[in-house]
Amino acid sequence: MISAVYYDYESGTEVNDFNKEVELLSDKEIDARINRAKAYNESLSGNEVLHDAYSKAEEAAGKREYAKMLEVHEKMGHVEIPRIHQDLPLFAGTTERVLQEGLGHLENTSLPVGGESTHTVITGHRGLPDKKLFTDLDKMKLGDMIYVHNIQGVLAYKVDHIDVIEPSDFSKLKIVKGKDQLTLLTCTPYMINSHRLIVTGHRVPYTPEEAKKHEAAQEPWWYKFLNVYRNYLIGLAVALILYLLYRLWNKRKKKVT
Repeated sequence: MISAVYYDYESGTEVNDFNKEVELLSDKEIDARINRAKAYNESLSGNEVLHDAYSKAEEAAGKREYAKMLEVHEKMGHVEIPRIHQDLPLFAGTTERVLQEGLGHLENTSLPVGGESTHTVITGHRGLPDKKLFTDLDKMKLGDMIYVHNIQGVLAYKVDHIDVIEPSDFSKLKIVKGKDQLTLLTCTPYMINSHRLIVTGHRVPYTPEEAKKHEAAQEPWWYKFLNVYRNYLIGLAVALILYLLYRLWNKRKKKVT
């Protein structure tokens, strides 16, 4: 519990750091980077070669160079999912190191900049002892919103398909001509991992007001409480642990004397 709360704090810090660093980029640099990313996406259309993100061979062969144009301090952006109360840093590639830190962009799928004939696939682990990540992805519903924050702004996607597929079935991850799609991918069933759960959405206009409505509608009171007071709760937990360690040390000291 404490480690999960700490990760929420840590990932929140990474998200804030990304947003602050993006503010330092000039409009000219942002436009140049986005244009390079779009050129990369155009080269993929109809020619993508996909691999399972969780196969050992792909973990070893993961490459990050393709996404350099979108990175700020190694992060491509962050992904906000109101339904499961997550806002997670997004990294390039699907190596185990990446997936232990946050979400990974699946190689050979469209970079997360949107546009016609694009399909971005983002992967994340379930069941890590110290992080939730995509643990609750099975709670997603049709009509839910997903927000991808990149160096240029925010892309909004509305969930229209939720499927369970074989690890070798990439048919639902391919680019569909004329469509702008995003898929979140993780292992399923929970802790068995024999299949892949995919949550797919299509691009819709982004408005901050609409995003706030979705966030408020799907955020229970206890989550708001944790969000506001998490720093205090972390401090309290650390203080309690230190106090218990002190008591234990003091008892042992008295026994010795």
